[in-house]
Amino acid sequence: MHLDPLAIVTAFGLIFLAELPDKTMFASLAMGTRMRPLYVWFGTSSAFLVHVAIAVGAGGLIGLLPDWIVKLVSAVLFAFGAFMLLRGGGDDGDEESEVKTVTGFWPVYSTAFMAVFISEWGDLTQITTANLAASNGTWSTAIGSLAALMSVSALALLAGRFIAKRVPLGTVQRIGGLCMLGLAIWSVVEIFAA
Repeated sequence: MHLDPLAIVTAFGLIFLAELPDKTMFASLAMGTRMRPLYVWFGTSSAFLVHVAIAVGAGGLIGLLPDWIVKLVSAVLFAFGAFMLLRGGGDDGDEESEVKTVTGFWPVYSTAFMAVFISEWGDLTQITTANLAASNGTWSTAIGSLAALMSVSALALLAGRFIAKRVPLGTVQRIGGLCMLGLAIWSVVEIFAA
């Protein structure tokens, strides 16, 4: 196993910049305002690990899945997340009784894992990782890509925690729900725009 520092840095830089404006970053931010950020990070990081392994090991598999199916499933999951966030968004006056934070490692982990795992299929970062692995080496690309994806998720979760401490939770919940609804609509639009 040969590691090329330049290939690691190249993969990190490209994937980090590509993932910053991505819908997964916004989904992580929304989950981080409502769930334990460390648990969310473990879930998102595990999903990214699987996707990086798939991308560097068999980048051609991405093309086997119909793009519209991936986007439709992603839209349904985002819509479900929006429904769950918006249905609990009551008045800000009595927040402790109205806003329920999802707790427990496994529920948070599995929610974060599935949200990222499904929405990242065929994503620009997965395709870029597959292309980089073909030209820059498997292990170097895998390390750089995974580090970039985990870093963006951590930044989104830190921002989510910062927002949650300064804005009433009911407001955060409604905004998060609207963001998830926007992501669901975005995914549906991508089906027809392709």
